[in-house]
Parts: sequence; C-alpha cells; structure tokens
Amino acid sequence: MAPGPLSMTDPPEPVDLEASRVESSVAAALAPPPELLARLARSREALIERVRAAAVRRQSPLVRAVIAGSAARETFLADRLDVDLFLLFPADLSDERLREEGLALGRDVLTDPFLRYADHPYLRGSFEGFTVDAVPGFAVEDPSRPRSPVDRTPFHQAYLASRENAHLVSEIRLTKQFLRTLGVYGSESKTEGFSGYMVELLVVAFGSFRGLLRAAREWTVPMRLEPAGREPPRLPADVALVLADPVDPNRNVASALSRRNLGTFIVSARAYLDRPDVAWFQPRTPGPFGPAEAERRRHERGTHIAVVRLRRPDLVDDTLYPQLRKAERAIVDELGRAGFVVLGSSSAADPGGLVVALELAYRSRPAVRLNPGPPAGLDRAGDFLLAWPTDRPGVLQGPYVRPDGSLAVEAHERDRELESFLASRLPRLSLGKNLSPTEGVTVLPLAEAEASPALSDALRSLLSKELPWPKLARPGATSR
Repeated sequence: MAPGPLSMTDPPEPVDLEASRVESSVAAALAPPPELLARLARSREALIERVRAAAVRRQSPLVRAVIAGSAARETFLADRLDVDLFLLFPADLSDERLREEGLALGRDVLTDPFLRYADHPYLRGSFEGFTVDAVPGFAVEDPSRPRSPVDRTPFHQAYLASRENAHLVSEIRLTKQFLRTLGVYGSESKTEGFSGYMVELLVVAFGSFRGLLRAAREWTVPMRLEPAGREPPRLPADVALVLADPVDPNRNVASALSRRNLGTFIVSARAYLDRPDVAWFQPRTPGPFGPAEAERRRHERGTHIAVVRLRRPDLVDDTLYPQLRKAERAIVDELGRAGFVVLGSSSAADPGGLVVALELAYRSRPAVRLNPGPPAGLDRAGDFLLAWPTDRPGVLQGPYVRPDGSLAVEAHERDRELESFLASRLPRLSLGKNLSPTEGVTVLPLAEAEASPALSDALRSLLSKELPWPKLARPGATSR
C-alpha cells in the first residue's frame, strides 16, 4: 500500500523580521554539532551490520532491521537522543516466538541491555555510546493491518524521510522545543501531548514552525484536519484533534492528545505570533510546591483541600496514568452527586504511591438534603412515597408537592464531612482495573497529609493554574 499524501497548503507567510531573527537564533542553538551527526550516522550503519551478523550467527528468522524515529531523521533534541532499532520478523511468526527471537537478538548487539515494557516488551541498552531501544515487530506489507503496535513505524520512517529536508528538520526541532516549553510535548499517558511523529507530520504539512502556528491560531477544540473537499465525520466525544496517519488513514495520529493541551497550544500559537521571543523556547523548571505553600493559598482562597492516597500497583506509567485519571473522575463525580461543591482536582504518582488532591468550596455539605421525586400522577410517584414515608429516620420534612408539581422530601444529611464521607464511599467506586479502593487508602485534610513528590505535583497542578507563557506574553493583544 502506498502512503497517501498529507498536504495542507497555506498562503505565503508575511515577512516578520523579529520572528525570523528569534527562530534563526534558536534553530542554531538547537542544531546538533556536525561531529555528533557524523558519529551518529556511522553508529547507525554499524548497528545494522551488527544486527545482520548476529542474525546470521543465530540463524534468526529476522527479515530486516530498521532504524527509525528522530535519530534516523536527525530531528531529535540534543538531550533526547535515543536510537530506535526495530527488529522485524515474518508476519506469520507467533507472538511468543517474536518476543523470544527479538529479545535474544537485542541482547546480542547491545551493551548492558535491560527489559522494558510499553505496548509490548523491548530492550534498552547502549551501542557505541548511544542509548538504543531494540524493539521487536512484524514485517507486515500493509501498515493498515499491523500485528503489533510498532509495525507501522518503518512506513512512518519511509514517509517522512522522503519528504523532509534540512530546512524542515530545523523547523521540526523548533516546534518540538516550543511544545516542550509549553509542557505539551510527548504522547505518554502522563503528558497527553504531541508525539514526535505528529509534530513532524504537522511541520511537513504546513511547511514551517511559523506556518503551523499561523494555522493553529485559527483552530478550535476539538479540531479535525482533513484534506480539502472531505466532509469530516462527527468527532468522538473525548477527542481533541483528528489527524489521519498517512500510512494508515483509519488511525488517528493525535489520539493521545488531550483537549487541555491542544487548547494550550492554540492560545500559545496566537501569543507567540504577537510577541516572538527566545523565551518561548526556554523551558522553566518549577520550584518546590509543598503542603505549606498549598495551605497558604488554601487559606487565602477560603476553601478546603483533601488528599486521597492510594497504593501504587506495579505498572508502567502508560498503563498507570489512565487508571489514576479514571479514579480522579470517579471520586469527583461521586462528590458531586452527594452535594459537595468540587472546585478542582488533580492527581499524580511517584514510586511511593498515588495522590488525588481535591479542592472544595466547603468541607461539610449542608445538614439538609433535598431529594427530588417524580411529577405527581406518574406511576413511579407511588414508589417514591413508599421509599420516603414520613416516619422514615432522617426525614425532616415531606414528602410534599413542590410548586412545579413534582414530589420532594427533605432529609437529614449523614456523613457531612468530606473525609468521612469519601472514606465510606471509596470501597464502592470503580477506580481502575489495578487500583484498590480499600488497601492502603487514606483520606485526609491537607494539614494532615504527608509530604511527597506526588503530593507536591498534584498541589501545584491544583493551585497554580496558569498559561505556560513567558512573562513577556500578555493576553489581549491583536494577532498579526
């Protein structure tokens, strides 16, 4: 199958001398030294030869070895240089044999290899001073029918290598660094941002970093990028952006991107075009944000903060974070149904455990709860009256008919304090396949919560919300 073209033409960019000066300066700083590129090129060739020799020696069924990704196309950022080596085996090989042969071959060619897991097992080790990920996969003929999650990658490599040139490579590095400064670069479940492959597709499609930004400032959330003349189908409810994979049009390259991160990119694109500056390419390291600072802000805001701690299961981050976010949503939904006013929530993980931080308008919910019933005259009105007899313990008033003709009863609210209520409800909630709602769980007010890196991250996310812009950026300016 021949990959389809991805082309999104835009009018010629107006000249912006300041933006050109900024981008030229940053691009020069991001460019890897020529000697590094030369050494990397030699090592890529040597690694492939080493794999071929090892495959012959082992009588391995290896079809071919391919180096792909940013190290192959030289689109990497200097401190994120990993070589991705794909070991491709016959498409009819069993999964068990693929794992066995792929990992054995990887151990033959890498120094100090160790096993890692993403969608499936792979080896990380070193070769001639470079970090290398050796990933087994199948040599499929049709990328729209992969057997493993990595089988499309050689097609991605061929597609981009045939379209990129030195100018686009430089523009891709600019874009990655810009997204990194915003905190939205990386498709891992923890980040939910732009993958490297997606960045390269977008820069190729729009011709440059600034061409992409000029297009993006007009996007909305959600967004669908389609060639002209194609009527987009309805967007799935939770999708931020749809960008069809040119080697497999049924796959959305942007499936990992969150709506929050897309929105951050859109508003930042507009702001950068208003005021280009090198500061947009200089990631900032956040300072410490512990319980003391959080308590100061909580007091200033007049709210209540509770901390839920959960035991961390033995899972890699890409499996853990979707479950942690599911647990956060389940807790927030349960509190909302119970009448608590949740102002915000956040979650984080560290090796010692999981944290969900909650900010509420009040620690206690009202003493009286209104329980609405159906309109009078419906069959289920009788069921409501049977469920709420006047002498039922806790009934304060009713049942009675409200001005709109529906039934209601007012009852005394038990478990009014957040922590005791949530502790009693957590065992009933579905938090995630591998998250226990009972083992090692605590629910405490912020003042009693034990400090940890996860708590610091969760509190910063909860109480330090701001756009990740340099101080020079100011909202409200008119975009060029």
